[in-house]
Amino acid sequence: MSAREQWWLLQTGPGPAAFNIALDEALLEHAAQLGRPVLRFYSWTEHAATFGYFQKFADVAALTPLRPLVRRVTGGGFVPHDADWTYSFVTPPGHAWHALTAQESYRKLHEWVRDAFARTGIDAALADNKRAAAPGRCFAGWERFDVLAHGRKLAGAAQRRNRSGLLIQGSVQPPARIAKADWQKALCDSVHEKWGVEWRAMELDGALRDRAAALASAKYSQASHNERR
Repeated sequence: MSAREQWWLLQTGPGPAAFNIALDEALLEHAAQLGRPVLRFYSWTEHAATFGYFQKFADVAALTPLRPLVRRVTGGGFVPHDADWTYSFVTPPGHAWHALTAQESYRKLHEWVRDAFARTGIDAALADNKRAAAPGRCFAGWERFDVLAHGRKLAGAAQRRNRSGLLIQGSVQPPARIAKADWQKALCDSVHEKWGVEWRAMELDGALRDRAAALASAKYSQASHNERR
């Protein structure tokens, strides 16, 4: 990775579940035009849950009272968004991250997350194996390369890679003693020091916002998408 590479930092604040997931897809669609990786931090205006593209809606609906339930474009499993910190990371085609295998990008992302926790005083590590969880207890088990601390899963992610680019959607179950703003700063500072990344603030332009609104309305708010299997 070249020194002083410039990445976008996008802070979109709280949003409805359908719009949050739609904006991540819109960023993936526009990754080539954006021309550099985008790190997005966001939160939720409602207690909701998202679930992986290949999961069965009925199975997820039985796990949680949280509503709405929104099917993501990424894989992975059911994630409650009632107390977590969420972020996404998008890279354009041709970028070094886009060329990684799914396992490599998952590991690389969570090494980054682990390092950010270390900066806030949390001694975290990557899981070296998988531990299955009981249904509905998605943060009780873990996948290889998830972020753990003292036997507890702190962070997981899911990804989608296609010709448009790479999208990784991440969720953090925060330790009680650190502030979200401090962890977000640590995430940015970590890659600045380790990889020479320079951050540039990104504003959400009309085209991206309109595309996300259209996807939220026509896709992510619709039973035809969320309950398709």
